[in-house]
Amino acid sequence: MNNRIKILLPMTCISPAAAERQVFDDAEKAVDALIALYERNTAFLIDAFQALAKGAAVEGRYRACYPQVSIETTSFGHADSRLSYGHVSSPGVYTTTITRPKLFRRYLIEQLELLMRNHHVPVIVSESTTPIPLHFAFGEGAHVEASSNSALADHPLRDLFDTPDLNNTDDLIANGEYEARPGEPAPLAPFTAQRIDYSLARLAHYTATGADHFQNFVLFTNYQFYIDEFTAWARQMMADGGEGYTAFVEPGNIITPAGAASAPEAVGRLPQMPAYHLKKDDHSGITLVNIGVGPSNAKTITDHIAVLRPHAWLMVGHCAGLRNSQRLGDYVLAHAYMREDHVLDDDLPVWVPIPALAEVQQALEGAVEEITGFEGFELKRIMRTGTVATIDNRNWELRDQAGPVKRLSQARAIALDMESATIAANGFRFRVPYGTLLCVSDKPLHGELKLPGMATAFYKTQVSQHLKIGIRAVQKLAEMPTETLHSRKLRSFYETAFQ
Repeated sequence: MNNRIKILLPMTCISPAAAERQVFDDAEKAVDALIALYERNTAFLIDAFQALAKGAAVEGRYRACYPQVSIETTSFGHADSRLSYGHVSSPGVYTTTITRPKLFRRYLIEQLELLMRNHHVPVIVSESTTPIPLHFAFGEGAHVEASSNSALADHPLRDLFDTPDLNNTDDLIANGEYEARPGEPAPLAPFTAQRIDYSLARLAHYTATGADHFQNFVLFTNYQFYIDEFTAWARQMMADGGEGYTAFVEPGNIITPAGAASAPEAVGRLPQMPAYHLKKDDHSGITLVNIGVGPSNAKTITDHIAVLRPHAWLMVGHCAGLRNSQRLGDYVLAHAYMREDHVLDDDLPVWVPIPALAEVQQALEGAVEEITGFEGFELKRIMRTGTVATIDNRNWELRDQAGPVKRLSQARAIALDMESATIAANGFRFRVPYGTLLCVSDKPLHGELKLPGMATAFYKTQVSQHLKIGIRAVQKLAEMPTETLHSRKLRSFYETAFQ
């Protein structure tokens, strides 16, 4: 028997030629440089992998790194205090790694222009020391087959390429827990490149649509009825020319352009949280996601959509009315949230208040008035404002009600669901403007449940109106200046400059 141990020597690291540091006073040129560097480095990894998959010999370990953008300021100069982002709080060096710069081109240009304008400094584009994981270099939906006699069959992938490193993929910056070591640059953005790449891959998995289709205004719902209504409306709008919207995208990345009749293709089994996108060229259209039931889904999807830096997300779904004066079909506009879902306890303690955002509240209330025809004091006939409680137990009413009901009463709660507070809390956590408009579908504390026939009639009338209100609300938000919508209420003492 041969008991000799094979000694593996360290592999030579093979990388693209080192990129030169570049200084820019033009945001568009800086982003073009980021795109060029990112595409060069990802192409290097993809080409190396494909060569090995076809039988090429292993020459070493293949590595390429993310590009990064940095600024350095020596002044405490006071930026425009009306803005919630676009400036740093103190002198120093600030940097962030960048991924998919083509996808984020419009966003990056805006952020860099604000920094240069507020601090009168150039931006620096360079190569970071953070490796690009091979999986992320391929992007979404890549499928690569390797020959059975290739080098990839004899070597663990991690020996040849960098793979996702979850030890360095976290939310410390967004959670306000990141502390730079002495001499290290401070973070310029709330998410690192690898954290963004992780979420982009998850989005494709959960929604069955590419990240490039997501719009800056997102509606979440917990019922398929809203999806059915939205798809019928969007398809008809495309057939009629679009009315400013350019395309409608359904799961499976099925695209219906404006002016075309929709012929829905079979996508097989729907993903866990299917997404539908009514697109505009500037991404100011509407994305609707059916998150299903439960706070876990609500947290998961908002964890990932947050990296796209949307301008607002709203919850439009059904809830249990908690007041005897409410009727089935009444609306609930959340002004406060009671978080009994606990899925965010490790990231955002329950003692953190989740404030209502005036701009979002006004858009929602204005949309209700426009669509229903009720105004002023008369609006109280069909809508209440107040505290919405979110719980993690769908059958909470089957347990001893003494504790929950007492807490709900003390909190002055008017409605209960399983998603809204989670979505609002994650909006607060990730600095994404949020809001909630729910529709009362049952009143379990008062024994008022929908019977089958009643339910059918209820959904036919109320879902259509409710969805129209949600759509009108996001249209109103899209008409607002971006700097107005992104409230300073969402910013902590020490914030990143990027929105």
